[in-house]
Amino acid sequence: MSTKLAGVIGYPVAHSLSPRLHGFWLREHGLDGAFVPLPAKREEFAQIINSLRKLGFAGLSVTVPHKESAFAIAHDLDEPAKISGAVNLLVFKGERIEGRNTDALGLAASLVEQLGTDVLKGRDAVLLGAGGAARACVLALANLGAKKIGILNRNVSRAESLARSLEGKISAQLQPSMLSDWGKVAPDAALAINATSAGMSGAPALDISLDALPKTAAVCDIVYSPLETPLLKQARAKGLKTIDGLGMLMHQAVPAFEAFYGVTPKVTPALRAELEKALA
Repeated sequence: MSTKLAGVIGYPVAHSLSPRLHGFWLREHGLDGAFVPLPAKREEFAQIINSLRKLGFAGLSVTVPHKESAFAIAHDLDEPAKISGAVNLLVFKGERIEGRNTDALGLAASLVEQLGTDVLKGRDAVLLGAGGAARACVLALANLGAKKIGILNRNVSRAESLARSLEGKISAQLQPSMLSDWGKVAPDAALAINATSAGMSGAPALDISLDALPKTAAVCDIVYSPLETPLLKQARAKGLKTIDGLGMLMHQAVPAFEAFYGVTPKVTPALRAELEKALA
């Protein structure tokens, strides 16, 4: 049996946990496969993709800054990719390249795992940020039945633009606002999600107080390095439920592994422990 090849493409990519994650599953299932980190500058992206396809790679996970380029290069797109305008999974099918977006699915699965299936049905959520990651978050929240999603951003025009681009594509009502409107939006939220890089290792923390949230609310941060961001630390101190970014990372990788190696892996405490070890 020939070794099945896949990898993660980004720039930089050395920090990616994906090789550790897929490597764990490859060992767990005893598969003859390899998953490699592939650094690629923007101008090299298309050329590298075509070379890897010809070399017999099954596909690639795609990370920043290439998710829009991956969208552009794909011949076929799944619905979440079309809605979000970004691709985080490329699957090579002969001459054709299939683009998928599993970020929304990953976040939704992580939230369901931690909070249950009905946590957002008919309720409000608030999203901090309006960049690429925020699109997947909106999609996940809408799929979990959120009634209204507040999109808060320092630059309100970005929040408005995000809301306009998703109009008619999802069932939830979108409410773009400035970050300074947090105090007005938070009291009705069952869930708050940070979809910005604030609080990531080396980046300043989000300057908001969680006092305005209901006592029953949950707080999610899609950042996973550090695992407990300043926002989650503040939430835990207030007795609020917290969800870190590692769950989203693990769950979004499940369909990728299945596409590359033909086996559906499971997200388990052992996998989390392996990734926490890597982060430490």
